[in-house]
Amino acid sequence: MRFVFGDCVLDLDRRELARGAAVVAVGPQVFDLLAVLLRNHDRVVTKDELLETVWRGRTVSESTLNSHINAARKAIGDSGEEQRMIRTLARKGFRFVGEVSEASIEEFVPAAPVAEPQAQPLPLPAKPSLAVLAFDNMSGDPEQQYFSDGITEDIITALSRVKWFFVIARNSSFAYKGRAVDVKQIGRELGVRYVLEGSVRRAGERVRITGQLIQAEMGTHIWADRFDGQAADVFDLQDKVVTSVVAAIEPSLRLAEIDRAYRKPTDRLDAYDLYLRALPHFYSLAREGVDAAIAALDRAIAIDPRFALAKALAARCYAWRNPQGWAARPEEEKALAVRLGREALQDGGDDPTVLWMVGFTLWQLRVDLDGALELYDRALELNANCAQAHTLRGWALATAGRLEEATASLSLALRLSPIDPETFFTVSALGWTCFVAGRFDEAVKWTARALRDRPGFGPALRFHAASLVGLGRLDEARDTMAHLLALEPGLTASELRQRAPVFDAKLMDAFVNALRQAGLPE
Repeated sequence: MRFVFGDCVLDLDRRELARGAAVVAVGPQVFDLLAVLLRNHDRVVTKDELLETVWRGRTVSESTLNSHINAARKAIGDSGEEQRMIRTLARKGFRFVGEVSEASIEEFVPAAPVAEPQAQPLPLPAKPSLAVLAFDNMSGDPEQQYFSDGITEDIITALSRVKWFFVIARNSSFAYKGRAVDVKQIGRELGVRYVLEGSVRRAGERVRITGQLIQAEMGTHIWADRFDGQAADVFDLQDKVVTSVVAAIEPSLRLAEIDRAYRKPTDRLDAYDLYLRALPHFYSLAREGVDAAIAALDRAIAIDPRFALAKALAARCYAWRNPQGWAARPEEEKALAVRLGREALQDGGDDPTVLWMVGFTLWQLRVDLDGALELYDRALELNANCAQAHTLRGWALATAGRLEEATASLSLALRLSPIDPETFFTVSALGWTCFVAGRFDEAVKWTARALRDRPGFGPALRFHAASLVGLGRLDEARDTMAHLLALEPGLTASELRQRAPVFDAKLMDAFVNALRQAGLPE
């Protein structure tokens, strides 16, 4: 079920808030607060009701409640002064006063979607398999959510680099964020033997990380511990969590022989904090979010000019902006992205995340296909569990016409991150591979799936329109093209040739010719 209000959609099943085509990152309590107000939009919801429903009866301060209300308003574009959506009624409570409608997911599927078959249970890998759930923010301040999310992401990255582990990607693990789901169900849905959950508490300069490892099938606890230290020691605390998990799962392996799973990205905690703040902004994939991420990363790089991860993510931001038509000065931003990527490789060439981010930059901006593939391969040598590297490698191979290799990489990415909110990106590429192979029916299934999750994703709309042309469904193709041109009014065939990262000339010709038939102007 989804609640639709203004330009927003609150999806209760996916626990996702979207504004326009962009997903808005919100904490679990802010999401629950919005859900309660929307469900009861016909009446005033008292403070006691919110405390009982959202905080499970726990006592919280007035300032904590108000900060969550303000965060909810900010997430949906409602200022505290105007209160167009969420209204505060003195000594009574709160009420959602905007227009609300309820809708099922089918109403958001464009161009005659094809129903997906029922998902089959995922088989367990031969390796020890693990999912790391988003650690709870126990700081009492919703503004610190980015910090606990960032800590979790770093622990996932570190565990992924232990070569004998199979680790589910961050985006699929975070799909359970804020949801009360039994670990046995998580184990079945993700196809893993173990689940790691925990919490992060930050109070001033003190940080406490707790963790517990659970055998998913039986629901039994294998290990639990807590780690205290100063904020400046956060990287050491992360390492202790990682080595403890390794020791609990594989006691027969000597920890002294474990390849260093995590490398300290910077000596400056203030720069690292800005990097963590940039991540949720980028994950929104919206124009405003990417702009905010770049601003935070610029500050991080100014503090530590050798912060490779920050430079790589900034390059990725610019590479995402460019093909969306968001860059005010495309060639200047392209040059800046390439420079940042090259500098990131100088200081972080042994970090798989840096490698695949720079690879994405070189591929997306049509700079160096072979160089991008080499960086993806190097990233996967260091971290074979990296779903992003597998996805991007698949994209690059597909746009070069190497369809069999592309499909293998994309399929493995889906297994590593089976319920990823960014699956639309992976299945869009599978739609392209089927279009190129002339399997238009199959292509439309993949692109329809991508567009259900992200109706405004330009590449999926283009692949969908081209595949519909291949099926002879011209009216639907033209409707899809009209939707695309409404989102990208300046798009033309000549511009698409300049910005789409399709490196095979014959493939580009076939693609553009199909889109012309759908109504793409010259």
